[in-house]
Amino acid sequence: MRRLLTLVMLASLLLAACQGGGTAAPTAAPAKPAATTAPAAASPAAAASPAAAASPAAAASPAAAAASPAAVSASPASPASASPAASPAAAAAAAAPAAAKPVAAMDPGACTPANANKPRPTGKARLVIGTGGTGGVFFPYGGGLARIITAKLPNAEMTAEVTGGSVDNMKLIHAGEADVGMSTADSAYDAIMGTGAYKDTGKIQACTIANLYVSFIHVVALDGVGINTVEDMKGKRISVGSAGSSTEGAADRILEAAGLDPRKDITRDALSVAESVSAMKDRKIDAFFWIGGLPTAAVTDLVTTPNLKVKFIKADQYIPKLTEQYGPQYASFLLPRATYAGLDADVPGIGIGNILFVNASMNQDQVGDLLKTIFDNLTEVQQIHPEARSLKLETAATGSSIPYHPGAIKFFQEKGVWRP
Repeated sequence: MRRLLTLVMLASLLLAACQGGGTAAPTAAPAKPAATTAPAAASPAAAASPAAAASPAAAASPAAAAASPAAVSASPASPASASPAASPAAAAAAAAPAAAKPVAAMDPGACTPANANKPRPTGKARLVIGTGGTGGVFFPYGGGLARIITAKLPNAEMTAEVTGGSVDNMKLIHAGEADVGMSTADSAYDAIMGTGAYKDTGKIQACTIANLYVSFIHVVALDGVGINTVEDMKGKRISVGSAGSSTEGAADRILEAAGLDPRKDITRDALSVAESVSAMKDRKIDAFFWIGGLPTAAVTDLVTTPNLKVKFIKADQYIPKLTEQYGPQYASFLLPRATYAGLDADVPGIGIGNILFVNASMNQDQVGDLLKTIFDNLTEVQQIHPEARSLKLETAATGSSIPYHPGAIKFFQEKGVWRP
């Protein structure tokens, strides 16, 4: 009997050894972040990875990018050519969020059930959502969400707050002065890492509750000032976005990718998109950067200004350098010519995702109630702004640059769209 047991044990060991020579079994070790998550130090190979390939649906192909001019002009057009019916539809289709792997395997960081322990309000829940400036997309989108949640979620009232955008929203959540916020993916990643605009704040315990849509990084120059590429901005007066904003961070990164020192090689103005447009109308700046959904109201106003001609500067050529340094958060994105009046061609550029987020401490059930209200009223939500048409259960549950809140994971699991 003892000999028989020994033979059985030897057979088991041999079987295990054979299996070990094949595909390794899953382990409990932390997995790599999902496709849209920027590693702390991404290698150049990331640019060619599936993550980089998971770009927005309207991503420009290499052939299209190579054939495109460095700058695409936009002249004031007649009201008929600036038809809002055609523009938003084309823009919304182009800006659909990228198909990417879910982030369930990402290290959850602060986004754990143990941290989601903030007691729910005993009376009426008075919530604040941090949005953005009045000329962008965050402001109307967040305002629309606040209106719907106030009307549809029992015993709750949500107020939309005008802010400087992503960075302000992260800091408001961190300070407990807002409950929900909107952020670009790159700024959100910087926030949880405590880098970039968050060096003084330190790591922020933010968690995604929904992936929203993809923004276009607008690079706009006055016609006739000699700017056809970002490199041409040397010595010019440039607005890089509001101080500390995600636009400013992206502008600095693009300028560096073009070989310029963003602090020394340009005359620097830190203006919001509305202020940038006003300054360009007065010819006080030569160009500006802006991260925004399509169409952005302030830019629409700019391109329909009489006797003013502007150019949209091609920027997708800087993506490999951005990816090498910051990971696959930036993707090729084609701005459709129908988006803004007067464009004579599509513009190859850079896209960046946007998320809806909360503090890690928010109660799981409260997160579930917010998401239920949004998706139970999705048709109404999608009427807020053309970019809101991109919101769907399947895309909301994947593609975030930071971990999802456990209450959001539970909600998406119950809806059958969470794919760990």
